[in-house]
Amino acid sequence: MIDAQFRSEERYSKLSIAYEGVEESKLVCSTVERITEKYDIKPETYTCNISNGRNVVVIEYHEDMDRQAGEIFEEILKELNIKACD
Repeated sequence: MIDAQFRSEERYSKLSIAYEGVEESKLVCSTVERITEKYDIKPETYTCNISNGRNVVVIEYHEDMDRQAGEIFEEILKELNIKACD
């Protein structure tokens, strides 16, 4: 099951997407890469292991003056069919 968590402060936004297994990994990582590449603003991204065989990809935007990250995150969530975000 893929789920997401969002955090935002002034000019900073972060979306964390947790997933499990090879199929979900391919889906999440390829979706994030494809969507973020379309925009001029570039995020810092990294992947970590969490617990019980789950991993998380983290997408962070720093100095996001025009608040573009929200639009990008919405597109990613929609593409991954994530209906709710903590």
